[in-house]
Amino acid sequence: MSLRTVWPFPFDEDWSLHQPQEESAYATSPCLRLWTRLTTEPAALGKGTWAIGANRAPFGQSAWKITFDATTPVGLLHDVHAELLDLHREDHSRNQDRLFDDPTPPHEGYAPLFARCWSHDVKTDGAQTFLAPDGLAGIRHRYAARYPDRSAWRAWGGYPNEPHWQAHFSFGTPTTLVAVLTASLISTEPLHRTVQDVPLHTRHHLYVATATTKQPPSHAPAASLPVAPSSGRTR
Repeated sequence: MSLRTVWPFPFDEDWSLHQPQEESAYATSPCLRLWTRLTTEPAALGKGTWAIGANRAPFGQSAWKITFDATTPVGLLHDVHAELLDLHREDHSRNQDRLFDDPTPPHEGYAPLFARCWSHDVKTDGAQTFLAPDGLAGIRHRYAARYPDRSAWRAWGGYPNEPHWQAHFSFGTPTTLVAVLTASLISTEPLHRTVQDVPLHTRHHLYVATATTKQPPSHAPAASLPVAPSSGRTR
């Protein structure tokens, strides 16, 4: 699987792609304020991290950060990165700064869950948790920044005490990116999967649908590091 399945960036135009080592890859925006990377652990199957960060100044301290386990479904990863690219382009064309001052209210990150009958539990410690009806996915939102070093949003797939994958969004992350993950997570669009792609303890929860003749490449399962492309900006 190619990195371009996850990263829909225009590498033949102005985005840069770097692969300094076999187990890592790194992409940066033309303004050098956005970066995203993949690091893997070759000796441990399925181990590694996808990360997205935004700096107010090139090479400065990150204003916010998102991390995903390497086992996160590629469809989710692609949708978040595609929205990241859209926000970057919109900020550039309209002279806005939604990547750092997104006006999207927090409820847009979880409101769609109610339509899918997700449960909702609010704690007095400033956190609320949403669980899928089958218990195999969840989202936790810290609506009070009492602990800014913790994640503002956490999403996972699998059972809460033993998730197959997790995603963490720091405080300051645009709510728009959270909303895209939520929409992708609850999507009912059928996906192509082999038996090996589905964790053993979740297979009895599958719903079988008739295969379509055309399937977008973004709906592959977890990603693996591709062979490095030729030097320079490529697509």
